Amino acid sequence: MIRIATPSRIHITLIDLNGSLGRVDGGIGIALNHPSIVISAEKADEVTVEGKSALSERIRKGAELISKNHGGVHIKIEKDIPPHIGLGSGTQAYLAGGMAANVLYGLGLSVREIAKMVQRGGTSGIGVTAFERGGFILDGGHRFDEKGFMPSSASHALPPPVLLHHDFPDWSIMLVIPHIKGESGTFKGASGIREVNIFKEECPIPLIEVQALSHIILMELLPALIEKDLQVFGSSINRIQKIGFKQREVDLQPQAREIMEVLLQSGAAGAGMSSFGPLIYGITDSPSEVKKAVKEQLGERIKILTTQARNNGASIRFISPQSN
Repeated sequence: MIRIATPSRIHITLIDLNGSLGRVDGGIGIALNHPSIVISAEKADEVTVEGKSALSERIRKGAELISKNHGGVHIKIEKDIPPHIGLGSGTQAYLAGGMAANVLYGLGLSVREIAKMVQRGGTSGIGVTAFERGGFILDGGHRFDEKGFMPSSASHALPPPVLLHHDFPDWSIMLVIPHIKGESGTFKGASGIREVNIFKEECPIPLIEVQALSHIILMELLPALIEKDLQVFGSSINRIQKIGFKQREVDLQPQAREIMEVLLQSGAAGAGMSSFGPLIYGITDSPSEVKKAVKEQLGERIKILTTQARNNGASIRFISPQSN
């Protein structure tokens, strides 16, 4: 029997949704300690999943795609990540299930090979690399082809190359989840057909915005990361929310800018929206003060969690049945 614990992630922004250089996407993000998917798994006659979770089917499918022709897997879900709020739950679920089958049957597949087989990481490689290595991640996107601009859920491209991987400083990361429910009972974040349509409607992004965003990343955000300069890093995060595809994502969530402003007024150095949201994150070195101030202003309208970056990938360990 094995136990796998994944990270979650915040996706800071996609970089180039213009494509004039023949390449699209590219992205930056940070792996998180919590929330986390935790599963235990053992060989079985067929693939089954135990435990109530919106991610059950994705975990099951991940295991099924990898264990095909080898045998079954019984998986128990111990913890999960809320879906469709910007934490990258889908990729982590597929990879957790796939890795369980890979390890149990000694298939020797790499994380990127599993990602290819379960068709994750087609637009952004942040989630795949978060599972593999954790930390701060910058990926280089894909060659632009006739399929146009697509989200990861609809893209069959291979996970993109990692251009920079670096440990993230021990700053606290506040996760603010608005209490907004969709028809399915989950928090409102873009997924499925809606996500595909947003890419079609909003792209291509004007080249001048892509160039300005690239300048912020190269000459502000990355140096601040390396030098562990919280204030400059936070400033770059704030500026990213107002440009490029990220601006379009934020504009689709009417409560996003209000929550970001509350975080900044409460002492966060930077605040942004992860992926399509609705999750808003703040980066700070005074988490208790920020959390208290945010709760005072937003109260029952939000749920707030405090976490830190995870500078290593998913943990995989063998366990005895008695210890499960």
